[in-house]
Amino acid sequence: MVTVFLANGFEEIEALAPIDLLRRAGVKVQTAAVGTNPAMHGGKVVTGSHGVSVLCDIAAEEVCEEEMEMLVLPGGGLGTKNLNESPVVDRWLHYAAEKGIWIAAICAAPSVLGNKGLLDQKRAVAYPGFEPKGSIYAEGEFVVRDGNYITAKGAGVCLEFALELVSCLKGKAAAEKVKDEIQCRK
Repeated sequence: MVTVFLANGFEEIEALAPIDLLRRAGVKVQTAAVGTNPAMHGGKVVTGSHGVSVLCDIAAEEVCEEEMEMLVLPGGGLGTKNLNESPVVDRWLHYAAEKGIWIAAICAAPSVLGNKGLLDQKRAVAYPGFEPKGSIYAEGEFVVRDGNYITAKGAGVCLEFALELVSCLKGKAAAEKVKDEIQCRK
């Protein structure tokens, strides 16, 4: 199961494109609401940086480690700040890192991984100004995989990022199949 953590202020395309492409590839994906108001639909409604509200599948506190294959953090300035400040996200990221589970982040969100010391001496990229602490910044690259970490620069490469996630979980052939289905040129 892939868990995509959504906090208020998340970048919509960076969350929804990976969810869509992973599901097209037959991967089970759940959205997990971070730091929301429990009075609003059980704490599962999150609003993105451009006003798009999403009803998440679960609250972040409900994530189950037994099925965990990958954690995904979309960017967005406020969304990244909220992810970084969440003790629940912190707990799950450290759990995934200890178990060698895939961890993916795009745009500003790789900074969360850097702030938690998870990208020390790992190659990574991020949106300019959000370069992750401790990482070896991969200048000129847009999507980088190093070990069980995948990072990407921003919204403009969200399809490439999503296809890399598919490749990690289902293989290159599955990623190519999804790429062909959506008529992606890159």
